[in-house]
Amino acid sequence: MAINLQTLRTRSLTALVFVAVMLAGLFINGFSFIILFTIVLIGCLYEYGKLIKKINPQRYLNYLPLSFIYIVVPLLMLIDLGINSPVQLQEQFATTTFPGYSPLMPCAIIFSIWINDTMAYIVGSMIGKTPFSPISPKKTWEGTAGGALLCIIVIGLLGSLLKITSFLPWYHWVIIALICAVFGTLGDLLESKLKRMANIKDSGNIMPGHGGFLDRFDSLLVATPFVWIYIKLIF
Repeated sequence: MAINLQTLRTRSLTALVFVAVMLAGLFINGFSFIILFTIVLIGCLYEYGKLIKKINPQRYLNYLPLSFIYIVVPLLMLIDLGINSPVQLQEQFATTTFPGYSPLMPCAIIFSIWINDTMAYIVGSMIGKTPFSPISPKKTWEGTAGGALLCIIVIGLLGSLLKITSFLPWYHWVIIALICAVFGTLGDLLESKLKRMANIKDSGNIMPGHGGFLDRFDSLLVATPFVWIYIKLIF
């Protein structure tokens, strides 16, 4: 599968804006963090409602309560990992209202997913031959394995280079990256299945080349609960 340069260019430009907004929300303070993921939560709920209505127009209201498990709980867990952070990067991110805020753990999850997705796309485009799942025909085993491996390596190295291993040993960052790679991929497949059932390409069009909120945060929604459980167990 060759790399589509026009698609890559569009995705890259959109990604730059997306990354800038995400980093601003994460690194300004606890207030910006809450605002950012409140917007994400509302956007995901809106698009989920549209998807379910397309899948089953007559009984879509029966499926709306599932959004609490699929969207609300995971994003509340992510917010908890930021506002009540078990590890601190620097104190300047905290405020009087959110004295325990640190972007470190949300960033670990988000960056792991970004790296996994990007590397899986690149590796799969270059050497991918074996289809991973009929749900998402473009995914390959080579790309999936390559993305996960590179995600684990990069996050493990970042944990060491940023000298945060005194707060959390390096192997915990490797495990967190592995959790994000595995369950993030499952999250992507879950949303792909919903889109196939609804017979649509993207859940929304807020981000050209990337689709909507669910398209961008599908991996995060499934990976976050497992990281949250792991963090709560080790702390």
